[in-house]
Amino acid sequence: MSVETVRPAGAGHETLYVLLGSVLILALAATVVGLRQQSHEAQALEPHQVDARLDLNAAEQGIYADLQVAAEDIQARLDDGEAAPSVDELAAEGFPPFVADVAASSRGEHRWSHGETAGRPSYLGVSGKPGVAGSFLLLLGPTEVWLKPAAAAAGVVPGDARALADAGWRQVVSRFDAGVTRQHRH
Repeated sequence: MSVETVRPAGAGHETLYVLLGSVLILALAATVVGLRQQSHEAQALEPHQVDARLDLNAAEQGIYADLQVAAEDIQARLDDGEAAPSVDELAAEGFPPFVADVAASSRGEHRWSHGETAGRPSYLGVSGKPGVAGSFLLLLGPTEVWLKPAAAAAGVVPGDARALADAGWRQVVSRFDAGVTRQHRH
């Protein structure tokens, strides 16, 4: 009887192949991620614009959000051929910020009026508490929301964007930047 010794294939070579395979997979994944990555540069605001999330206080953000919701409903009515509802109709239907309730008083007690600005239906909210929130202007078709800072009185509303900006109004815009939730401006 003969005894033959068989040497192992070598764990060193096997480990090397597994390691090379892992490095290849990681390099391929890093290349794919690098090629698919998009740059997210923040959109610059025009001088007459303010960012809804960064430049408004809590009361103004609430009014802005309410105006966006109301604008959708009003625009749907206009698209159906109906006339723009009056402030009293909107209040009767419970649309904030047109309802005079506790929330409205804590957000600046705005006095709302309906009219037309540059041939577009509009709703003007003059702040009763300028220290809490500024005055708002909602323009429809397409929807625009403008804010006159708390220190200024609303007065007569100019007809176009340039005249609004010249009169101290600022257009409220929402920017959807990826990093906006990570910014802390104090």
